[in-house]
Amino acid sequence: METKKTGLNSNQIKLIAIIAMTIDHLVWTIFPGTQHIWYVYALHIIGRLTAPIMWFFIAEGCYYTHDRKKYITRLFILAVISHFAYDFAFGIPFVPLSTGVFNQTGVIWSLAWAVVIVAIHDSGKVSTPVEIILTVIISLIAFPSDWSSIAAMCPFYLYLHRGNFKAQARDIVLWSAIYASVYFLFLDKPYGILQMFTFLTIPILAKYNGKRGEWRGMKWLFYFYYPVHLFVIGIVRILLHGNISTIF
Repeated sequence: METKKTGLNSNQIKLIAIIAMTIDHLVWTIFPGTQHIWYVYALHIIGRLTAPIMWFFIAEGCYYTHDRKKYITRLFILAVISHFAYDFAFGIPFVPLSTGVFNQTGVIWSLAWAVVIVAIHDSGKVSTPVEIILTVIISLIAFPSDWSSIAAMCPFYLYLHRGNFKAQARDIVLWSAIYASVYFLFLDKPYGILQMFTFLTIPILAKYNGKRGEWRGMKWLFYFYYPVHLFVIGIVRILLHGNISTIF
């Protein structure tokens, strides 16, 4: 990634992701399900900014981390904690797959597996056919999470295309389109189309200057905020609606 003198640093872009994610999750809580109301759509469109930023910085993390094993371990620990926070937030049973195969756990589960795919690719210890088979298996394991297998595959391709932002932008659009197609066919057509608004993240990421920013605490805020805000969302859900499911 070429360092630019101006633009946005990673702290600033991650803050955008945090704000957009909070808005999106609050909307799911206040307006449960796929409500076809224009301002609900508009607020969910803002929420589409979050996922590609997460994908992008997982790819950056794979490049910059000094210890990939520790990086993977931290993500899986966060994924386990976030599983309970995510399911509590949206009224989903804690036992995976008990209500279907979609949205059974938080996106961190897939992001952790994305780093595993990168590690397998970079290891040089497996042949191409074995790497493909392992990637398919990992995609199936990641499928039940928020953003499904896409959140495992897109960060991997963003890592492969690091330094070529045009290719990375195409990755975001392509993998979002795959997710949108599944959403359109099996869940909800208007909300399937809505998923494509992830493209709004591209001009934001294009401003990335390759710098972290002065405040080093953003790394840990990004880790802790995800499960903590979901726990708060769960309390809001119960106060507003009782113990119902607000997402499918």
